[in-house]
Amino acid sequence: MAFNHLRPGQHDALGRISIALMTDLVPMKPLPDSPATVLSRLSEAGGRQDRLTHTEHIPSRAARFAEWPEGIRPEVLAAVRGIGIDQPWTHQAKAANLAMSGKSVVIATGTASGKSLGYLAPVLSDLLTGTEAANGRGATCLYLSPTKALAADQLRRTGELRQAADGALARVRAAAYDGDTPFEEREWVRQYASLVLTNPDMLHRGILPAHARWASFLRALRYVVIDECHSYRGVFGSHVAQVLRRLRRVCARYGAEPVFLLASATSAEPGLTAGRLTGLPVTEVTDDGSPRGETVFALWEPPLTELHGEQGAPVRRSATAEAADLLTDLVLDRIRTVAFVRSRRGAELLAVIAQDRLTEAAGSETARRVAAYRGGYLPEERRAIERALHSGRLLGLASTSALELGVDVSGLDAVLLAGYPGTRSSLWQQAGRAGRGGQGALAVLIARDDPLDTYLVHHPTRCSASRSSRPCWTPTTPMCWHRTCARPPPNSRSPSPTWTSSAPPAGCCCRSWSGAGCSGTVRATAGAPGAGSGPGVSGPRTAWTSAGPAGHRYAS
Repeated sequence: MAFNHLRPGQHDALGRISIALMTDLVPMKPLPDSPATVLSRLSEAGGRQDRLTHTEHIPSRAARFAEWPEGIRPEVLAAVRGIGIDQPWTHQAKAANLAMSGKSVVIATGTASGKSLGYLAPVLSDLLTGTEAANGRGATCLYLSPTKALAADQLRRTGELRQAADGALARVRAAAYDGDTPFEEREWVRQYASLVLTNPDMLHRGILPAHARWASFLRALRYVVIDECHSYRGVFGSHVAQVLRRLRRVCARYGAEPVFLLASATSAEPGLTAGRLTGLPVTEVTDDGSPRGETVFALWEPPLTELHGEQGAPVRRSATAEAADLLTDLVLDRIRTVAFVRSRRGAELLAVIAQDRLTEAAGSETARRVAAYRGGYLPEERRAIERALHSGRLLGLASTSALELGVDVSGLDAVLLAGYPGTRSSLWQQAGRAGRGGQGALAVLIARDDPLDTYLVHHPTRCSASRSSRPCWTPTTPMCWHRTCARPPPNSRSPSPTWTSSAPPAGCCCRSWSGAGCSGTVRATAGAPGAGSGPGVSGPRTAWTSAGPAGHRYAS
């Protein structure tokens, strides 16, 4: 990164960042001007007219409503009405109906479309019914998210519904179980929580190896919610797919067959991708019935500097410096903005630059309304920033992708992206952080000085909202055939496979090998649910089969 915009030595002055934030409520007004007007003001200031290479206007859309399915408990409906929602949108009602009927479903609609409520309504309804069991926990739910920030946001949202129910949902106990959970609280979560919010890593390392201690929870497991499932791609997605297959085998050992509810950004063939992730047939819900305000998406290319790179190539101003300028202007206009950057250092640097310029322009009080958000902060520090952002105390935030995935921050007016995030799904997830309250939104992609970003800002159709991408990965990736993810856990009734071939591939830690590896699929017995569709399990005796590499077989 070229720090040509900084004074000598300033690029190392990251220790001045303060995250001591006030959390008093500051009422936020809607965006006073249209997104197009705000963009025009940004581009015309300081001779920036030639930096704007493309603008895409996404028109507003009216809402389409439906009725909740009959199986939703009245207490849950009262709680939903208590937070200001009288009727669900069509995709929410359809997803809830499929979940109540016992079908796995993936909701693949746009950002700010209320996907969470589509699965929370049936989940809370069944969990409330489960509290009437003798042990008070006749039904449980496991929620998986890729980031702690998203899990904390869902826990907050669940708390809002419980509070709106005036005590009717008090028996539904929700708790987070991750690396931030104190050890003294973890036993309580295992014994009493009916809704556990965690992540795939904690599921793999903390829950499945100790499944005997989680027996009462797993025996009653009714739903598994996988939020932002499009983020599970590549080798990571292959690993998560094997962990979910292992979860299903452990649940079968305790007599449970949970329904999988998945939420995804708009992508091509979400049902196929979700089925590949879970090993089950999954029904997709893609018809978005939510309203949407006008969105303006702009491509922005920073100017050339006097510096030169290899072989005399000109060097453009860094995307971080350009984003800091735009963030400063937007904060001075009282426009709530999040700027996404690619690294932790970049987030802190952008916040420092914006704070310095705001101090010069409007004083230290305004500068204190800008902060950085990234991984590595203490849990209480992250929560303080999140509360300040929700309350409106913060006007500007420089963040890594930690705030990309589904975190509900109503009232944001603009999003700045300092560099292409790598995929179209991530691009539009980040752009969708603004306008979640139904108002107009502005999203600006600022190109970094690299060939890919330069290509994209001059070929806008490649990142258009009308193009959908499909995560590229497969659960049968040979490098993921290892015992820790895919092998049945110790003491389970699932049979330990024996192998009939010569040697495992390099890196496999299996003690014996058939050529299909530990991640060979498990086919349920004839006539059982899930037969032939993955690792379905119909009882303690299961036939193991796999296609595997050519010439090899997986023997039972």
